Amino acid sequence: MHQKTEQLIALASEIVERATARGADIAEAVAREGQDLSAKVRLGEPELVEEAANRGFGLRVIIGDRSATTYTSDATPAGLAALVEDAIELAGLSEPDPLSRPPDPTELARDLPVIELFDPAVERIEGSQAIAWAIEAEKAARGHDPRITNSEGASFGRTISHYALVTSGGFRGGYSGTYVMLSTEPVSGDDSGKKQVGRYWDAKRFMGELETPEAIGREAARRTLAKLGAKKPGTAEMPVVFHPDATGALLGLFLGCASGGAIYRRSSYLCGKEGQVIGSPLIEIADDPLISRGPGSRPFDGEGLRSRRNVIVEQGALRSYLLDTYSGRKLGKKSTGSAARGTGGPPSVAASNFILAAGQSTPAEIIGGVDRGIFVTSMMGFGFNAVTGDFSRGAEGFFIENGALAGPFSEATVSLNFEELMKRVDAVGSDLLLRSRVAGPTIRVSRMTVAGG
Repeated sequence: MHQKTEQLIALASEIVERATARGADIAEAVAREGQDLSAKVRLGEPELVEEAANRGFGLRVIIGDRSATTYTSDATPAGLAALVEDAIELAGLSEPDPLSRPPDPTELARDLPVIELFDPAVERIEGSQAIAWAIEAEKAARGHDPRITNSEGASFGRTISHYALVTSGGFRGGYSGTYVMLSTEPVSGDDSGKKQVGRYWDAKRFMGELETPEAIGREAARRTLAKLGAKKPGTAEMPVVFHPDATGALLGLFLGCASGGAIYRRSSYLCGKEGQVIGSPLIEIADDPLISRGPGSRPFDGEGLRSRRNVIVEQGALRSYLLDTYSGRKLGKKSTGSAARGTGGPPSVAASNFILAAGQSTPAEIIGGVDRGIFVTSMMGFGFNAVTGDFSRGAEGFFIENGALAGPFSEATVSLNFEELMKRVDAVGSDLLLRSRVAGPTIRVSRMTVAGG
């Protein structure tokens, strides 16, 4: 365990002891510390180098059935004393809620899985290195083709975080993590003067796994050039293939609907459908916090429960919602170990690594099975009704003709009820790439409404 994490556990323990000594029946303390480095360049020149450190402490106390949460960044004895006093006072003013109590102490994790989340090499990255990597990525993009005429810049980011949770119920734990990201956005132009902006990025917990700046720049340029000459599609029903980036956007919408908070508030089209078929037999979705080096991995959740893999959809059937203790009690169920908590509020449901499992088909095979359709590479807009499942989003990508990509399109809309969309998935790709907490491979929907903008 990192030395800073051990220090945070000690401080969180002190906060809990102070709170129980002042009369709290239950006390839970969160302590966080982090260091962020951001660097941005444009046209080969540095625009920004920023490094910041942050530290915070959160406390939740429960007295009877009344609870309150307070926050401070002041770790002095006076600062911690004020944190406790404020929480005790606010609890006396709050409305009672017997469901807000934490898990039973017998449910708390006693042994924690060891998950690789921290790369010491990330601690050694300095601003000069960050600038150099960003310059190299942008240079590779700008030098890829004469049609790359400008750049929106390139960015490198590094995050180091330490987290601790201590509860009066007997939980003490903490972990540290690192994360690095590199992106660039070249601009291309054609003979008509129309410009296109593309972007490519990569992110990993371990520096050695990050794609090289040259590879990121070249791919960003390729994606940008591929947009040149984009046309509006006509309006028709046709197969739609979703690139992994677009699949991730779809999964993000589904995640919000599968959250326990949305279920007990009756604000999800998945209400009452546990055990029912809500998708194609090819759909397998799980939330897995135990993936080594996963972007959302964690050894325990925000309430001190041991992390575990939760199957959400199995062969198209909805098996479970994601629940913390509160939403579980609202629904008469147990927590799925899916709580998250920052320093400024109570626990709430959050995914770890929310993944649509990869299939057997390559993207080329999936596209090859389409006579006439579209390949969506990105979506925009907010056309989704979580209560009804109605879905309509702006999209751009490529036409598919006779099993091959034909040319770019833009200013299109794809629409279909979300449950029907899930049920019409007839191919799942093998190209799963875990760069973010919500991820999926290429998928094909047999039929959707496509309209030109």
